[in-house]
Amino acid sequence: MAILAMAMPMLSFSSLAQPSLFCKSRADAFSVSIFSGQHDLLRRRRRTHVAQVIHVVKRTRVVAATSSAVAEIEASSERFRLNNLAPQPGSRKRNKRKGRGIAAGQGASCGFGMRGQKSRSGSKVRPGFEGGQMPLYRRIPKLKGIAGGMGAGLPKHVAVNLVDIQNAGFSDGDEVSLETLKSKGIIKPTGRDRKLKLKILGDGDFGQKLLVKAAAFSSSAKKKLEAAGCELTKIPGRKKWVKPSVAKNQARAEEYFAKKKGLTS
Repeated sequence: MAILAMAMPMLSFSSLAQPSLFCKSRADAFSVSIFSGQHDLLRRRRRTHVAQVIHVVKRTRVVAATSSAVAEIEASSERFRLNNLAPQPGSRKRNKRKGRGIAAGQGASCGFGMRGQKSRSGSKVRPGFEGGQMPLYRRIPKLKGIAGGMGAGLPKHVAVNLVDIQNAGFSDGDEVSLETLKSKGIIKPTGRDRKLKLKILGDGDFGQKLLVKAAAFSSSAKKKLEAAGCELTKIPGRKKWVKPSVAKNQARAEEYFAKKKGLTS
């Protein structure tokens, strides 16, 4: 045991885990193993304690920093005005300086390359252009009407059937127009439909004498309204714009065909 005590300072902890290297009896090996186990236990406890202390210190620092930040915010809190508005530090990035020499990173060609259409000043490629090949918007199939993105399928009028006008509560001699139908809640156009004109459709029976003003009438609706003795007034729509030269030629053509048919002297 005396030899073991003298050799202890010169041995490492790894050698203590192998008692057969320096022990002559089983008793000596058992005492060495007990000593190494106690030392490992103390080392683990010391590590745990150090970790707990470090965690407490970090948490204390975080709490202190948070409390100081809150105190600064409370101390410097003032009402937002136009004269004190500013972006947060770091939220705005400095613009890239181009044409300031090769060492700046964007000096020679400023990131536009050496040659080509995209490197010229004032030039650009239109959206959808793919260098001359068939572009994507022309390769994919299309659907008819509004489903395909065309305006041909969009409604041109706000349609109302005769049965709705019959049940709306109009009396003989009243005027039926887009405004009166809106006031009675027969139609409630929203969005794009608010700019459309009124069209009368012939669904249902009709037997009142009314003054009907609309931009269009279906053939069946026109027959039923005329049979009931209604007065029909067709509201003209917005005339399509044409060039003055085209309008002049159209007027001359109408005048020519009217004379040809004998409608004018």
